[in-house]
Amino acid sequence: MIAGYDPARLAGLHQRERADFRDRHPRSAALAAAAGRHLLAGVPMPWMRRWPGDFPLFVADAAQGMVRDVDGHDYVDLCLGDTGAMGGHAVPAVTATIADRAGRGATAMLPTADAAWVAAELARRFGLPMWQFALSATDANRFALRIARLATARRRIVVFDFCYHGTVDETLVTLDAGGRVVARDGAIGVPVDPALTTAVVPFNDIAALERALAAGDIACVLAEPALTNIGVVLPEPGFHDALRRLTRETGTLLILDETHTICAGPGGCTGADGLSPDLLVVGKPIGGGVPAAAYGLSATVADIVGARFAEPSIDVSGIGGTLAGNALSVAAMRAALSTTLREEDFATAIPLAERFTAGAAAVIAAHGLSWHVQRLGCRAEYWFCPPPRDGAAAAAAGDAGLEAYLHLYALNRGMLLTPFHNMALFTPYHSPSDADRHSEIFDAALTELFGP
Repeated sequence: MIAGYDPARLAGLHQRERADFRDRHPRSAALAAAAGRHLLAGVPMPWMRRWPGDFPLFVADAAQGMVRDVDGHDYVDLCLGDTGAMGGHAVPAVTATIADRAGRGATAMLPTADAAWVAAELARRFGLPMWQFALSATDANRFALRIARLATARRRIVVFDFCYHGTVDETLVTLDAGGRVVARDGAIGVPVDPALTTAVVPFNDIAALERALAAGDIACVLAEPALTNIGVVLPEPGFHDALRRLTRETGTLLILDETHTICAGPGGCTGADGLSPDLLVVGKPIGGGVPAAAYGLSATVADIVGARFAEPSIDVSGIGGTLAGNALSVAAMRAALSTTLREEDFATAIPLAERFTAGAAAVIAAHGLSWHVQRLGCRAEYWFCPPPRDGAAAAAAGDAGLEAYLHLYALNRGMLLTPFHNMALFTPYHSPSDADRHSEIFDAALTELFGP
């Protein structure tokens, strides 16, 4: 719990907000009750219960930077599908392309002309020459790990503590209090002792990374350029230079997962910061809301593994899927990459995130709190502590009760934040008034909790 507030006062305010939520959303309440009869946990995916409120909010429509629920309430959407709609909801050019392609056949297990365009565009943005497609970044990460093992003839991998790379078994790990590799809290059906497959290193800890790679048995380091799913934890100066140097010195491949960090610009942190991975994964927003992902390979890695991709057994190799690279997903990627997520889009969205950051920081300062707002591109996040340098420090800074109150307070006043943490993501369809409105709501919530 964060020091400085009265827990009883927080509980009372939260109860008031819960009651307001129930009163304002009778249709969502009815749908939630009906859904519970046949949907496990009452939702299509269990994390949909992570939203604030006593039951899930059911969405009716979403357009550009807004969402409308089934009770007719409009919201400024600063979650944007946790990055999946980073280019905006129902962007007309993307929507028209999806409708056209669906009308001409969504999948045929054959390539379309769009595939070559998308691969060339991703190569231009990220600097890796060869590409393959998947339906989710989780799948793309799985495939990239298999390729890394094939290319290096090594089995184990390295990830950073409190990373998130989707539902990849090898990455649902963390360090316990004694520094041992264990399954991450909440992981279901863990197949093997995670220490057999994975070494875990604190983010920004170059010495620990060097020790993990020293034995020469690590196939790859799988990393986000900045941690995002535990909150934004930025790399310290020199960290990426050391990461690249150490992986090369030990014959270890470097895989960068830019699925969230594409918020830094059209080429993610790889393009913005001049990084040079051996493989790169990107998903979510590149399909404009349609399930789609891609992974790129350097020329060196492609040369090593390319022959295996031409073998008859590739369909049972553990890489691919009948719907991966389907015509609809590839058309959606072409539309999203050509009409959203461009330089001009980030030139609008990033200043909005800067405005959000400045506004939230001013509110925090006005209340005399030692909190912090971190920003990466068009993504911003507030912390209940000074900026953490690794995932464990970020996790320790959480306060579930305080987050629940702040998120529900914002939702009840027409603003959606990402439910897993305190993240706001901006699209060009948002406006300066949206960022300012968050500052007003944030200030009001803290004033009620802490006093003026």
